[in-house]
Amino acid sequence: MIHNLERFSYRPQTAAYRPVGLAPPVPVLEEPRGNYTLAEAYRYCERMVQGRDESVPVASRFLPPEERACMLSVYAFARAANDITDEPYYADRRAEALDTWEQELHRAFHGEADHPIFVALRHTIERCDLPVTPFEELLTAYRMDLVVHRYPTFQDLRRYCALSAEPLGRLMLYIFGYRDPALLAYADELCVGLQVANFLQDLGIDLNGHRNRLYLPLEDLHHFGVKEDDLRRGCAEPAYRDLMRFQVARARALLERGRPLIDRVGRELSFELELIWQSGQAVLDKIEAVDYDVFRRRPVLGRADRARLLARALARRWPRFIGRSQA
Repeated sequence: MIHNLERFSYRPQTAAYRPVGLAPPVPVLEEPRGNYTLAEAYRYCERMVQGRDESVPVASRFLPPEERACMLSVYAFARAANDITDEPYYADRRAEALDTWEQELHRAFHGEADHPIFVALRHTIERCDLPVTPFEELLTAYRMDLVVHRYPTFQDLRRYCALSAEPLGRLMLYIFGYRDPALLAYADELCVGLQVANFLQDLGIDLNGHRNRLYLPLEDLHHFGVKEDDLRRGCAEPAYRDLMRFQVARARALLERGRPLIDRVGRELSFELELIWQSGQAVLDKIEAVDYDVFRRRPVLGRADRARLLARALARRWPRFIGRSQA
């Protein structure tokens, strides 16, 4: 049994991608432009992703090194755009900053880049023949976060998730060479399930403070007799718990709809997907364990939780994974 928790973070073993430090020390848009080498660019992406506390594995060491590096560049692009949307530093210029980020994206697709994230991303785009559409969809979702703070129905929320979550799953499959529409559909369900779990986990953070976003469908609040003011006060009354129990069940159903993807991709990706799927379920377990009261303490996965998830994934996937390692 392996207990190397560092495998949950991106720590490639080649000199070109040697890990250094934590998150980038300056806001991403303020990073000096220059002639970055690929090694420097990927190290920057690594620092950006490693400096974040994610509930699911992000480009773990179980991925093949080249594909893992490509995933890092995609996550860094998305993480930076999300920071522009959320962080106080960009409070007075979020829309303008997202426009700048989109311009950098288009430059990368034309083979031009002088920001470390886009130097790495340009290489990933060319290596994996990635389309621009998923990246543009992500930016559309981040722009929506600036103006859309409530979702009347789950279908409305699902349309948002189609822009904010599904593109990341599709990009992962593209990086590994998968373009089958059936696999993309499974990835969509898996990613939306993960995002709904994250919405529940961050309910208090998103609703209170400067974000003022509620990612629970208003039709569900009405159905269960929960008022938004109840959520703002952190009132974990029976009606609220009924509401959250329903949301957790929905997230689990979405994860189950996406689960077939794990067995329909090659072993170079299936173990990572198993870890991701198990992590999403574990977040939902944590929410249930606190009786849905996510206001008092945000449910997170600790080191012991990650060790258990790793052991569980190895128990399920070890023969296929070790087969890849010995190939």
